[in-house]
Amino acid sequence: MDQALSIDLGTSSNLMACVNTLSHSFLVDSRQAKSINQLYNKRVANYKQGKSQKYWDSFLDRITRKRNHQMRDIVNKAARVAIKHCLTHGIGTIVVGWNEGIKDGVNMGKQNNQQFFQMPLARFKERIKQLCEIYGIRYVETEEANTSAASYLDGDSLPEHGKKPVGWKASGKRTKRGLYRTKDGSLVNADLQASANILRKVAGNLDLDLSRLGRRYLTTVAKVLLWQGLSKSPSPKKTLSVESSVL
Repeated sequence: MDQALSIDLGTSSNLMACVNTLSHSFLVDSRQAKSINQLYNKRVANYKQGKSQKYWDSFLDRITRKRNHQMRDIVNKAARVAIKHCLTHGIGTIVVGWNEGIKDGVNMGKQNNQQFFQMPLARFKERIKQLCEIYGIRYVETEEANTSAASYLDGDSLPEHGKKPVGWKASGKRTKRGLYRTKDGSLVNADLQASANILRKVAGNLDLDLSRLGRRYLTTVAKVLLWQGLSKSPSPKKTLSVESSVL
């Protein structure tokens, strides 16, 4: 039976949350990417203070190109982490949760909104798809409505976007610090349980066995840092490396 890796993209504190049918789970940290965007926005705001909003010069062009190159590097590294995990563990399918207009109507506070809007999630998704084609991995995309709200461990139904039944209510709820409280009061990682629900969305059509994906793998997780020694220097020559030993 084919094994699958599920990817929940662009969560509040992670670039992606991943679980698979072999009972592995890991998170790819997004704090470094958010730090890049925060520094970029601060430098632009300070430099353009007292100037027109349309003002632009070579300095702004240089720091914008640097930020864009860094974001592209993050996208490429993160996508390769997912592909490497699949190749290492013999996983033949990647399932990505995606809703068109994923950034529309998002309200996570002023600072988080600003950072979230600048994360190239669509580019990230397309890069994963490209690498899947290169390495012969099946790529599946599914809508992810209610995957964050519904409880995976309690088997809540997962209605599609716009088709939620009247009176539908999740068994658990998301709490602070990225945790989700299930019906019996147990705490699991909110992003991982959403990723597990993405697998549930397609399990029937793809004939996936989710019996090995239990509570343990939604609570104990490896965290992948894409960059080490992140520098705030404007120089783009800093050598960066992927930390993938946890995989």
